[in-house]
Amino acid sequence: MARDILKTLKAEHDQLRALFAELGETTDRGVKKRQSLLERIESALIPHAKWEEEVFYPAFRDRADRDGQQVYAEALTEHHAVEKTVIPEVHAASPGTPEFAGRAKVFGELIDHHATEEETTMFKMARSLFNAQERAELDEAYAEWKESAGAQAVMAGEKAKAAVKGTVKSLTQ
Repeated sequence: MARDILKTLKAEHDQLRALFAELGETTDRGVKKRQSLLERIESALIPHAKWEEEVFYPAFRDRADRDGQQVYAEALTEHHAVEKTVIPEVHAASPGTPEFAGRAKVFGELIDHHATEEETTMFKMARSLFNAQERAELDEAYAEWKESAGAQAVMAGEKAKAAVKGTVKSLTQ
């Protein structure tokens, strides 16, 4: 199968959907499982989102017409809402509580909505903006970036930010 960034991103969306579905099936007694699943979700989501924000979205925006630029703005705003509000809200709740379950459910719903919108709107536009060779090159660059020290540093920094924001939220609620 030929490399294609759109197929890779879609596969990662599907992986996240499966992890959120598994998280949704846990009970308040499954604290360790919830913590493990949240860790797996963040480990899949953070590099995906950061690479989209720093590489894919700007490349898309630069080639897009007005409608595409609006799609870009919507996607970036959804990323920021999840990063700055939703993830800290999840971290602010103890994994053995109904609050955690509710916040995790909303987190999953927002990710599913965002992924579905990307797949049906942005990716459709991207297929006409980037030829197969360009999509393959983006896919290769993404794979290399995910293995880099820079990606590991981004992961560590984003996880630390989320933990601090979650702690602050839990103290101020």
